[in-house]
Amino acid sequence: MKTKILYLAIFALLPFLAKSQSAAPRSSYVVIGVFAKINNAIRYTDKANKDNFSAQYAINPDRKLYYVYLLNTTDYKRAIAFMIKMRVETEYKDCWVFIGKLGKETVGQIEEKPAGKPVERKPEEVKKDTVLIETVTKIDSAAIKKPEEPKPEEPKPEEPKPVVKKPEGKPFYFKLVNVVSGNEVMGEVHIQESNKATQYQAFRGNEIAYLKAPVNKNGTYTLITQAPGYQQIKTVISYNDPALAKGDQGEAIIPLELKKAKAGDYIDFNNVRFVRNSSIMNSESQNELDGLVALMKENPKYKIKVHGHCNGKQNREIIVLGSSHKFFAMDPGANKKKTTTAKVLSEERGNAVKAYIVSEGIDASRISVKAEGGRIPLYPENSTLSSYNDRIEVEVKKN
Repeated sequence: MKTKILYLAIFALLPFLAKSQSAAPRSSYVVIGVFAKINNAIRYTDKANKDNFSAQYAINPDRKLYYVYLLNTTDYKRAIAFMIKMRVETEYKDCWVFIGKLGKETVGQIEEKPAGKPVERKPEEVKKDTVLIETVTKIDSAAIKKPEEPKPEEPKPEEPKPVVKKPEGKPFYFKLVNVVSGNEVMGEVHIQESNKATQYQAFRGNEIAYLKAPVNKNGTYTLITQAPGYQQIKTVISYNDPALAKGDQGEAIIPLELKKAKAGDYIDFNNVRFVRNSSIMNSESQNELDGLVALMKENPKYKIKVHGHCNGKQNREIIVLGSSHKFFAMDPGANKKKTTTAKVLSEERGNAVKAYIVSEGIDASRISVKAEGGRIPLYPENSTLSSYNDRIEVEVKKN
């Protein structure tokens, strides 16, 4: 009976145990550089440490790239505040927060079992007045049977190595770098047959990507870069003769030097997301904004300008905060609906961000809002990534 009660108690606790395990905080890294080669990661880490930072590097097992970072913490708000501070006050204008797990490459070692200690035999005590007699036995050597020589073992056939099938097409490496610092930039490249094509292939920058031959007569692709905070580059590459330089795996290296989209210190708040066609933020937005609040409390002279953006330029019906103080959830009793322009929607989003920061104790005079509407999209309006056009950018002014 007691055993049955114990099983029932454990069974009842299982959901709570699973919940507590899943709720474990994830690591947040403030990353200043991403490199395909370990030697470059080591050099960049050394450079940062010479500048009195505590830099380290580790591999991202999923992407097979080396991340150089200045901070590793489970406090996401702290990571955001540190990231903003680095962008505003140091040369690391492209640093960003990576949430996940980084590891170290280790060389496998064969674990040797420790040899057993030899058994110490105590010498037998010899009693006094005892005579030891040494006995010698004669052995007939002819009677000893010699052991048979072992037959040589037949060599075992080698196991066939698994064949790694490469993707179809030719390998390319789209190298996105900051034109000023030379640091690699996180972003994507969109590849399409021509400027008028409605479909495209998206590849992450600074990784090897395989492209099949284009079907057009020219044998070319149109390439468009998409990196938040940077001006877009549009260029044409030849499939058969794409580049002068090649990498270790025969990949054609396409250098793409990116310029900042705007002068000054702009931070893209990638996790400040909005309910569609509204100024109501998702719950995940709060941590990132709290990091900004922490930085402004730490630096009373800092002022910010909140740039609101939306996807598309057309008029639409939107939902705004109204009289609600729930910034991260819908509040039907207090929210208001109205039909208006894209610019007004982006302004409402900027005002919602400002209202939350003010509610956390920051003086309203330190915050201004600019409505950008849909005039500066990161991705095509009708693409699968168009939701990223609904965003907030913050311009930080130190005086």
